[in-house]
Amino acid sequence: MKVLIADDDPQLVRALRITLAAHGYDVVAAADGAAAVTLAAQSHPDIVLLDLGMPHLDGVQVIHALRGWTTAPIIVVSGRTGSADKVEALDAGADDFVTKPFQIDELLARLRVHARRSVPSAGDAVVRFGDVEVDLSAKAVLRGGTRVHLTPTEWRMLEFLARNPGSLVTRQTLLKEIWASEQVADSGYLRLYMSQLRKKLEVDPSAPAHLLTEQGMGYRLVV
Repeated sequence: MKVLIADDDPQLVRALRITLAAHGYDVVAAADGAAAVTLAAQSHPDIVLLDLGMPHLDGVQVIHALRGWTTAPIIVVSGRTGSADKVEALDAGADDFVTKPFQIDELLARLRVHARRSVPSAGDAVVRFGDVEVDLSAKAVLRGGTRVHLTPTEWRMLEFLARNPGSLVTRQTLLKEIWASEQVADSGYLRLYMSQLRKKLEVDPSAPAHLLTEQGMGYRLVV
């Protein structure tokens, strides 16, 4: 699996290159945003690790450029800790956000999650987590082999998360997808429907293992 590292910190790039290569990844690296876009087009990486603060093109501009032609997972690795930076990157099309400094085990775990990620096709549209099966073609949910009734809004929320397994989906994205409006801003709706989904699909709704909240940002389905 090929990983593109886009970061202007040569020491970090060197450390990541050594570590990732030791874990079986094929690594290519770029030191600025423009080079990252060019190298991505040439090498077609499976996953991109991307810093936000780079010369020539910043990280968000790189995300926009890449999302014009690739669905490869983009994990932002940045020292910026503000929620606005995270939301901007995620809304631009990033799949995850890791804050520097980070534990290498955490980054490797995120890489494994996104390496397993695949958007279900029409012919293979079943997503499984725990004892739950989500059939995206039939628009059906089974838990332990028994059909689970979901309201139309619950289904739309679960469907969008299931089509992006392992990825962080922002509240703004869900609100737009579910209510088809960029003007909806009350995330209380999301908390309500997520609570209902957990009651129907999680073993312990008070301590969910699959339908997770990323505080201040959004939700993630862990399969």
